[in-house]
Amino acid sequence: MIEKIIDSCQYVVNNSKHVSIDYHKIDEIIKNIDCSNLKFWLADNPYDLFSLGISNVVNFLLIFESIDYSFWGNPKWTIATDDGKKDGSDALLYALLKYVKEKNSTDFSNVPFDEFCEILKGNTDIPLLKERYNTVVEVSNIVNDQMDGNFYQHIKNITTDTDLLHLIITKFPSFQDIREYDGKTIYFYKLAQLLVSDILHMREFLENISVDYTNLLGCADYKIPQTLRALEIVKYDVELSEIVDNKNEIAISSVYEVEIRASMLIVINYIQNKMKNVNAIDINDYLFLLAKKIKLDTKPYHLCRNTNY
Repeated sequence: MIEKIIDSCQYVVNNSKHVSIDYHKIDEIIKNIDCSNLKFWLADNPYDLFSLGISNVVNFLLIFESIDYSFWGNPKWTIATDDGKKDGSDALLYALLKYVKEKNSTDFSNVPFDEFCEILKGNTDIPLLKERYNTVVEVSNIVNDQMDGNFYQHIKNITTDTDLLHLIITKFPSFQDIREYDGKTIYFYKLAQLLVSDILHMREFLENISVDYTNLLGCADYKIPQTLRALEIVKYDVELSEIVDNKNEIAISSVYEVEIRASMLIVINYIQNKMKNVNAIDINDYLFLLAKKIKLDTKPYHLCRNTNY
């Protein structure tokens, strides 16, 4: 499956109409890339996540990552927390974790829609609210019907990324993340890769076991392409630049969206091949964190409403 992702994305890049990659620019920037001090994003135990115990942490991450997508909007969905106002993934993590702790359960199969709306209540409705609800119910039902109600117990003997990724995209339809381009199927699996990375990192951290996440390729979203464009590694033609810079929404599976996402993964793959002893998922995280350190205001991220990122 990993090979399908990189091969299909390479096809897109080879035939790209609107997005190009400056490999000389990558070679310059590689000199400054340092992944040695990267810290796993959940290692700081946000909102006392670890108090759930490893089994429920993993069960919670399945629910959380299944709907960890598409937060942009005007106004942006925001919630009030004990630490002030939060938005995006941070707000989703807070709201879901608070509910799970109160109910002492990660099972959303019997949660009414009205109750789910209250869980995610903010200054405005979170985008794709109904789709998110349908997803958590579907995921919970699959866990209950096919995994004896405990996702962690079902996957606890799987410690390699390739096997865990295959199980997730096979068992849970919501983690399917494919597109069409020139009549060919293009594979991304953004949330599935993110979930695999989170589970294996967390198990390594909390259970002190040996895991393998070296085969993951990266999470094709909107923030890292924005970073790559700001760094002039990835360039858009005039047509796409006008669309993105004017914050006009682009369609799912449009050539614009597929070329932007595919280029990102090929850039990460190129960097990983050049740097050798660095995992692609670490390069992904480095670029994601870099977005907070460089000025991106003049280069907006692309807007594509979907349930994949």
